[in-house]
Amino acid sequence: MRLTSFLLVQMVAALLAGVFTTLTASPFELWWLGPIAMALMYWGIHALSPAQAALKGWLYGVALFATGASWVYVSIHDYGYTSMPLALFLTALFVVALALFYAVTLWLYRRLSGPRLALLTFAGAWVLGEVLRTYLFTGFPWLLLGASQVDSPLASWAPIGGVYWLSLLVVLSGTLVAELVHRRWWALAPLGAIWLVPLALPAQWTTPVATPTRVALLQGNLPQLIKWTPEGQRLAANTYSALTAQVADDADLIIWPETALPMTETQARPVLERVQANLPSGTALLTGIVQIDPEQRFFNSVIGVGDVSGSYQKEHLVPFGEYLPLERVLRGAIDFFDLPMSSFTKGDTHQSPMQAAGVAIGNAICYEIIYSELVARRAQESDVLLTVSNDTWFGASIGPHQHLQMARLRALENGRYVLRATSNGITVIVDPRGDVVARAPQFETTALVGEFYAMQGNTPFTRIGSWPTWLLAALMLVPGLLSRRAGRRPGSLS
Repeated sequence: MRLTSFLLVQMVAALLAGVFTTLTASPFELWWLGPIAMALMYWGIHALSPAQAALKGWLYGVALFATGASWVYVSIHDYGYTSMPLALFLTALFVVALALFYAVTLWLYRRLSGPRLALLTFAGAWVLGEVLRTYLFTGFPWLLLGASQVDSPLASWAPIGGVYWLSLLVVLSGTLVAELVHRRWWALAPLGAIWLVPLALPAQWTTPVATPTRVALLQGNLPQLIKWTPEGQRLAANTYSALTAQVADDADLIIWPETALPMTETQARPVLERVQANLPSGTALLTGIVQIDPEQRFFNSVIGVGDVSGSYQKEHLVPFGEYLPLERVLRGAIDFFDLPMSSFTKGDTHQSPMQAAGVAIGNAICYEIIYSELVARRAQESDVLLTVSNDTWFGASIGPHQHLQMARLRALENGRYVLRATSNGITVIVDPRGDVVARAPQFETTALVGEFYAMQGNTPFTRIGSWPTWLLAALMLVPGLLSRRAGRRPGSLS
């Protein structure tokens, strides 16, 4: 009976930890709940069998994604032409499948690790689980622990180690808190170091050029459900042309969002040429657009009008949204799998930055901004980062707020301004410290006019990337593996 009660408490703790992790992210931003969530996951783990630990991890994942990725239902039901029962089923399938990453992480932890330095082994295993979730099956690095720390005292670590380093520090903080609960006062020293060292770190690793660039980010706020119809195409052309005319005299650079004109580049050329003819000399325009190459392949792209060189084709596509895995089996099975423009081809991994308004621009279209390594590659050769997005798919959910939070962390990691132009919000200018310096109201047709500075130099993270954190996380598994091999019994928090 006591064992059953203990297991029940463990499972409730996992559910609470999952909800707490969602609350660390935007729009709630209760970042201090991160270590508490990890303390709940670490507490009692050594008294569980591998199967029980896997269940604890799975319940954490279910609670996390059911609350934190609830916007998936909005995308599938409201904009994917899918009935409510089927949308609920697909959303539930998405949640329970992603939760398996945490089940596998904790199963392997209990199966392979022993008691020696268990708090380190747990943190290392957790971060390697996040890395696995980032890359396996094209990856889904949404709601990583570290992404929630952009406004916390830990934020100053981001330009050094990036999001996975922040995740590692959050998990370590949680395990150290759990040790303190058991009156192991030695945990105070490393816990204090994790949170106090950032006070001595540089506030900024890159330097701005002397003269700012004036930029206008246009937000058309067009209805997604009619976007690809003839009516939607006319409305988009008229809306963005009118907004451009309003800001043309006040901007060096004008940016339209992802697929602002719901048509191919060839179809859009007459519209773009009319807009270009009315632009002041020296003003550049960038827009998201669909390109088709001679082989009839579609690309989700950014192109320029005016004094612009280069273009960008999206490298990391969204499964089921921009391409369909197992297409021969799934195409036509459900309306959601037949969304407009859902057969894109990925762009090259190595693409030079675009040049516009005298600055080098590193692009990350929509979903790409959540991949820290991809964005760091773009930042190495760029003065500013640009992300165009169509977050209309999220509706009025928490999705756009989480998406923005990850974009803010990319700015902080790389010491670059991030310009974020979206179809209906959240359109912002983010400075190199990750702070929003200008913001347009969501769900309004508007133009956000502001300025940014081209930034020179690279942060340690931009130069090196995440591999030192990944290596450290792997090395942190060694003490537990060695003690497991020595046949020692499970450890201190059982």
